[in-house]
Amino acid sequence: MLAVYVPNGHSLERRVMVSGEDVPDNAVWLDLVNPAPGEDKVVERVLGVGVPTREEMQEIEVSSRLYVEQHARFMTATLMCNSDTAVPKTTAVTFILSGHRLVTVRYDEPRPFMLVGNKLARNCSPHVTGENVLLDLLDAVIDRSADILERIGMEVDQVSHDIFEPNGKAAEQPLSYKDILRAIGSKGDLTSKVRESLVSIGRLLLFLANEAEGMRWHKDVRLQLQAMQRDVLSLSDHASYLTNKITFLLDAMLGVVTIEQNNIIKIFSIAAVALMPPTLIASIYGMNFKHIPELEWTFGYPYALVLMVCSAILPFVIFKWKKWL
Repeated sequence: MLAVYVPNGHSLERRVMVSGEDVPDNAVWLDLVNPAPGEDKVVERVLGVGVPTREEMQEIEVSSRLYVEQHARFMTATLMCNSDTAVPKTTAVTFILSGHRLVTVRYDEPRPFMLVGNKLARNCSPHVTGENVLLDLLDAVIDRSADILERIGMEVDQVSHDIFEPNGKAAEQPLSYKDILRAIGSKGDLTSKVRESLVSIGRLLLFLANEAEGMRWHKDVRLQLQAMQRDVLSLSDHASYLTNKITFLLDAMLGVVTIEQNNIIKIFSIAAVALMPPTLIASIYGMNFKHIPELEWTFGYPYALVLMVCSAILPFVIFKWKKWL
């Protein structure tokens, strides 16, 4: 699908292009979403440059993601997608600045695109350009990353309470160890994806800052780029902090599981030691020897039972006295 955004007073009007229709000359943003055959060729004719394929967008080399070709700036970044679902993922998005037009090529639906599209449809400068739309998109991506990290932080704190204060919620049933480990794993995976996205955005902003002088951007725009770079740096530090905290919680959770397993093994060990003397006594009186004096006693059987009980209690008392229990 090819959607173009055309200025309409103090807003941008979104139009979905149909096959054979010409792109308006005043379109400032061309959004390619899962481009059908031929739609990328339409954009190439308008811009005079080639649109990268999906395979080229997934290259990890910086030189393949950030470059200048025929006075057009090509920038590919990794953005978060489906972050509110159980299966978050990252997706490659390419931004092309050619003249004062912006082209975006994507194969998923990152939330910032919807937010910026709705915002520009309500209100924007009558002199809006592709550079302005690009900055709005990048700002929305950074804000979205900050929201995700904030949510991860709160959920990690909740996991921490579940580990170290499992009985803190009397009304609720505490989570099982399997559920806690699954929660830690999902938060760690989401944090790593956000961090990957922030690193990608940081490289893109550095590339833009270096190109801003050549594109003769206004000083205010360059200051805005610097502010976004600082935001990305601080968010990357926060993502690193969350990663370390998640690693600590994983180690703590494995330690708790190990302690629980040791307690179970201790119970079986104590039971084996406590039952060993009664078993020995019972086996002695179960021997088929002809001369065992106790067999002729009137109270021989109660005597054997009392002896077995006392021999089982004695190790338990000793363990308690040694504080092994």
